[in-house]
Amino acid sequence: MTPLLSSFSISFTELSSYLLCFILLLILLEQISYLAKKSSVPGPSLVLPFIGNAIPLVRHPTKFWDLQSSLAKSTNRGFSVNYIIGNFIVFIRDTELSHKVFANVRPNAFHLVGHPFGKKLFGEHNLIYKMGQDHKNLRRRIAPNFTPKALSTYTSLQQIIILNHLKSWVEKAQDRTEAPRSIPLRILARDMNLETSQTVFVGPYLGLKARERFERDYYLFNVGLMKLPIDFPGTSFRNARLAVDRLVGTLATCTEMSKAKMERGEEPSCLIDYWMQDTLREIMEAKLAGGSPQPFSSNAEIGGYLFDFLFAAQDASTSSLLWAVALLDSHPAVLERVRDEVAGIWSPESDELITAEQLREMKYTQAVAREVVRFRPPATLVPHIAAERFPLTESYTIPKGAIVFPSAFESSFQGFNEPDRFDPDRFSEERQEDQIFKRNFLAFGAGPHQCVGQRYALNHLVLFIAMFATLIDFKRDRTDGCDEIVYVPTICPKDDCMVFLSKRCARYPFFPTVEELVK
Repeated sequence: MTPLLSSFSISFTELSSYLLCFILLLILLEQISYLAKKSSVPGPSLVLPFIGNAIPLVRHPTKFWDLQSSLAKSTNRGFSVNYIIGNFIVFIRDTELSHKVFANVRPNAFHLVGHPFGKKLFGEHNLIYKMGQDHKNLRRRIAPNFTPKALSTYTSLQQIIILNHLKSWVEKAQDRTEAPRSIPLRILARDMNLETSQTVFVGPYLGLKARERFERDYYLFNVGLMKLPIDFPGTSFRNARLAVDRLVGTLATCTEMSKAKMERGEEPSCLIDYWMQDTLREIMEAKLAGGSPQPFSSNAEIGGYLFDFLFAAQDASTSSLLWAVALLDSHPAVLERVRDEVAGIWSPESDELITAEQLREMKYTQAVAREVVRFRPPATLVPHIAAERFPLTESYTIPKGAIVFPSAFESSFQGFNEPDRFDPDRFSEERQEDQIFKRNFLAFGAGPHQCVGQRYALNHLVLFIAMFATLIDFKRDRTDGCDEIVYVPTICPKDDCMVFLSKRCARYPFFPTVEELVK
């Protein structure tokens, strides 16, 4: 061996040794940092270098969060910890500690992120990331979208779309070329909700081709939600991020078209119209007073906020519809009471849309909807990031940068009488558990970022339950483990809610078309 090669060999060997020692030092420091943050809180004693427990989370999210819940229950602390790809996480099952997080969304405490990698997907300036006075001002601007008059407009649109999809579901299940077969409802319900959201939010401003592109992009976004944030060309996460940009651009165009319609003095026919009607009024008042342009009123900004609404409404609503079907099937007495109540208020043969007043009369059906949401809250976890060290309890301070997961699911099974039992009567006027245990009902969040569209979401669920139970006979195609919870990304039955469907009513009602309603 020549001296040069010998020298190179020695240098390479030394370099390899140094590199190995450096990596081992990083691993050691990572473990020490994790253990220091963990303190005596329940959680794994050791974690895999660099990735932590990311693999179990991605492969079996239900088992992962069940384990975190078990760890949190193992002591009286009410929370547990773990480590995911360089992120220290805190899982909270105790209701009062969850409220403490929700109440402290501010620059120097917790930042709501909606999704662990949400800012990379949604951008920095969307509604869920706003705080303080900006957040209050924006919510005030959104308020006209959910007045009784606006909700009544949406109710009519929702029913037309629900009916069209229910009819197609029955046709799919009763395919003439085969014997009656069970069909999975998850994708069908998701498609129904996507069309409902598109129609309610931006009404006539999405043409057929735009809707098709919209649906493709939203599918890419949904896939990316469940992937690791590897932002390289061709990855699911990159495809999702680019899809969000296109979706926001499409919604910004719809905003521009709505502004033009409202400037002509036409009546609102969808959510963006109600929003722009009020926004244009404020812009005009500001101009007359010589003030500056109104914040949160550009087409691009509003397009981003509309996407927030879409994200909040789409998957959460799909989850609730599926669990409603599953729970009504497994509780026939509840189903019978729903059918009796609806029959006393509305008949398909009337060919009339269910009015807002009739919807309010459906007290038991409303209780069923609220119990579905309590029993299976769709967004089980609400991620926040600790911007600074935060004293969660007298004995434990959450470290800066930790991702904190208050669990709406865990709170739903605390406080209520027999919380493990599906019991809509808990929300009756006699028992009023929704008031007595109000702090435990966290399906729509709490604090300054509580869901602004919860009335719309509940109306949608009540309408679906009323129409599905009245118009359709259904039976679950039950298999072992079919009702186990899976994350997709909200929670759904493991079997995607497989059901046999057939028409129950003498004939379907004749509703006007969406085009006739919004013209």
